[in-house]
Amino acid sequence: MQSSNHRLRDMEQHHPLLSAGADVEAGMGNRTLWFIQDSCGMVCAGMTWFLVLYAEFVVNFVMLLPAKSFWYSLLNGATFNSLAVLALASHLRTMLTDPGAVPKGNATKEYMESLQLKPGEVIYKCPKCCSIKPERAHHCSICKRCIRKMDHHCPWVNNCVGEKNQRYFVLFTMYIALISAHALGLSGMHFFTCIKVQWNECSDFSPGVSVLLLIFLCLEAILFLTFTAVMFGTQIHSICNDETEIERLKNEKPTWERHMRWDGMRAVFGGPPSLLWCNPFMGLQLRRLLLLSHGRRGGSEFSV
Repeated sequence: MQSSNHRLRDMEQHHPLLSAGADVEAGMGNRTLWFIQDSCGMVCAGMTWFLVLYAEFVVNFVMLLPAKSFWYSLLNGATFNSLAVLALASHLRTMLTDPGAVPKGNATKEYMESLQLKPGEVIYKCPKCCSIKPERAHHCSICKRCIRKMDHHCPWVNNCVGEKNQRYFVLFTMYIALISAHALGLSGMHFFTCIKVQWNECSDFSPGVSVLLLIFLCLEAILFLTFTAVMFGTQIHSICNDETEIERLKNEKPTWERHMRWDGMRAVFGGPPSLLWCNPFMGLQLRRLLLLSHGRRGGSEFSV
């Protein structure tokens, strides 16, 4: 006799309303702009942007623009600012992308009858959001939704990391780690250069202000580099083993067909390995975003 998890998986394959393509409420379609209205998450997301923009200010105006070498300033400025733009774009895509929310409140009697379940078929209902809970979905108390392949809820992106936005979260951690390492390298070069000459000659700011700005930047870069490098490594490990952080902590035995290593990477990033995997703008529809900006609010996310 099949286990309940296998019966659930078989039922998902036969009922398209429970598949990944049906994770937006009926009637809403593609008109939902996802944004979690959580005060802590919004503050953390704002702090993330402030710290990245602060790093941009110090790198550009304290270190690069006053530098005597034009090519040194140009190459490092182009590299750092490009990585910063990619990091912020990845942050936005992570924050504003539906992580894979299960339709809310669909566990009604009428809906259950429409599924035409066979005798012995088992489904699970989430008592918190009154939705039919697919395999590998977990309820997030902050998003107030069940999320497919939920890895964790990250306040720094004010969103869950799940089936549909894990790619952007991985890119966010990677680019933050890169700009943090770059900022540390530039700070070390700047200190070394200014020690050999007068501080007034290597910065447009006073020596005291320059030192304080650089010290704070170094502390920020060390913390961000440590955190995002570890998070990037754990995310890649989870993808290659097709196991979310929640599943690992709960020691859940896999009942699904696992996508290991490169198969897992292709499942998350899409397509064969290419530089497009590093592009957070992939699949972005600007016209749709402009249309969504004229919407209304609903629940714990903006709905249009």
